[in-house]
Amino acid sequence: MDIRQLEYFLAIVDHGSFNRAASALYLSQPALSQAVRALERDLGGSLFQRIGRRAVLTEAGSALIEPARTAVRSLEMARASVVAVHELRDGRLDIAAMPSQAVEPLTTMIRAFSDRYPGVSTNIRAAFTSRDVIDMVRTGAAELGLLATSGPLHDKEVISHEVGEQRFVLIAPPDGLFSAGRPVPCEELAGQRLIVGQRGTGMRAYVDGLRERGIGFTIAAETEHRVAILPLVLAGVGLAVVTDSWRTTAERAGALVLDIEPRTMLRIALIGRRAEQSPAARAFTSCALDAIQR
Repeated sequence: MDIRQLEYFLAIVDHGSFNRAASALYLSQPALSQAVRALERDLGGSLFQRIGRRAVLTEAGSALIEPARTAVRSLEMARASVVAVHELRDGRLDIAAMPSQAVEPLTTMIRAFSDRYPGVSTNIRAAFTSRDVIDMVRTGAAELGLLATSGPLHDKEVISHEVGEQRFVLIAPPDGLFSAGRPVPCEELAGQRLIVGQRGTGMRAYVDGLRERGIGFTIAAETEHRVAILPLVLAGVGLAVVTDSWRTTAERAGALVLDIEPRTMLRIALIGRRAEQSPAARAFTSCALDAIQR
């Protein structure tokens, strides 16, 4: 077994098929398959079942994911430590982020980091819920994570830095029922058509809370693709409750962004593993916290 075989294994896990993994690795599919077969011989069992074009993990394959990520991450940290001697002139940092927080404050954080360490690239990995972010950091799929919660984090496996709050706002078409500049009492959402995210997200928890309080509404569309929300609002499909990280983008597109009363907030946190972090992760955390506190 060598570290390259583990990297190939994880690429198949992350891409869901041998073909897509081979493309991402710039390998031929036969070469990738041969490497995986060699790994399976070393381990004494199959790691994947091929179902159509998909690669489905066996029980043994599932058990290998976390140790493989730990091994690969350890090698990356060793390489990064050498790079640190040269003041982080190159390298890559994986960051898991929820969609709204990937707009802000992640943009501000990455700008501050890139200004100081222009040779280090940041790879932003999508995570739809706070639990997704925590799991990706905990298992080593990403070194750092940015998430939103309605309360403090109690996960003992990650270090958490609070980096601010974001309030919920209403995005509405400019020619709709609501007037620019006037806060919208949440009771006025009764009877409206709303565009919502999937369960487990902060915006979905907010609108579900409205229903629990007796404020009835119709779900016009439910989407995992956060970028679809603004076009749907502007097309007149419905209204959307999002965090105010979307304010600038929505207003530039011509939508109304209205405060909702009473004011409801999410806490934003930057998290990292409690284990030893790479120099890039430590540097990013320092730059990010400085940028947010300015």
